[in-house]
Amino acid sequence: MAKGDPRGGADRVPVGIATEPPMLLVPRSDVTRRGFAATKVWIFDLDNTLYPAECNLFAEVDRRMGEFISHYLGVPFAHARHLQKTYYRQFGTTLAGLMRVHKLDPTEFLAYVHDIDLSTVPELPELRAEIAALPGRRLIYTNGSKRHAERVAEKLGVLDLFDGICDIAACDYVPKPAAEAFERMIKRHGVAPQEAAMFEDMPMNLAVPHDLGMTTVLVHSSYLDHPVQTEMKRWSELPDHIHHMTLDLQAFLAETVRRPG
Repeated sequence: MAKGDPRGGADRVPVGIATEPPMLLVPRSDVTRRGFAATKVWIFDLDNTLYPAECNLFAEVDRRMGEFISHYLGVPFAHARHLQKTYYRQFGTTLAGLMRVHKLDPTEFLAYVHDIDLSTVPELPELRAEIAALPGRRLIYTNGSKRHAERVAEKLGVLDLFDGICDIAACDYVPKPAAEAFERMIKRHGVAPQEAAMFEDMPMNLAVPHDLGMTTVLVHSSYLDHPVQTEMKRWSELPDHIHHMTLDLQAFLAETVRRPG
């Protein structure tokens, strides 16, 4: 396990938007971080990556997950929330836990939790311009549903720029960070890992891409709902599987990717 690797952490973490100012970290000086000269496929996570976490959009998804579990299992909302977060941390997604433990059909769950108001999501023409300028193919890779990704990307004004969306159903409901999930995505979309870059807000979702040979970028998210995000506050440098970190995706694409140096 790399120094600073966040696979571990506390059992409990507050949920919501962090108020502390973020720190921009870099890898250790003895670590060679991969660049973008060979990148031909640009892979973006959706939630709290393509759109800023300050939209607080995922908080609505998060709340609806708790509601669904409460109704589905017939338990109080507080207990449903406990199960929701336990499954998330144990299985990678709440949905994966519900499918494994309760044999849930995922279709109804995904439709319910993603039936949300997108009015807080802004159109981002500057981000659109930077994504449009990226050479090669562009993909969205999400643990959510394709319809949710389409709706959000359309609201951002970037949907037409992407060549494909790989959602949880396309990966047979195996979620990131599992290696099997990335293998399914790579096979489905014909991705050569050494020619790909992965942008993510959750650091554990970048471990497998690094191991496969991708360039990895951690996009800072102020949304807190996982022990890893608490652990990150104690980092003094990036773990070895993260090559770059940014506090602003649009600025990073403009300054580091398109106009390096």
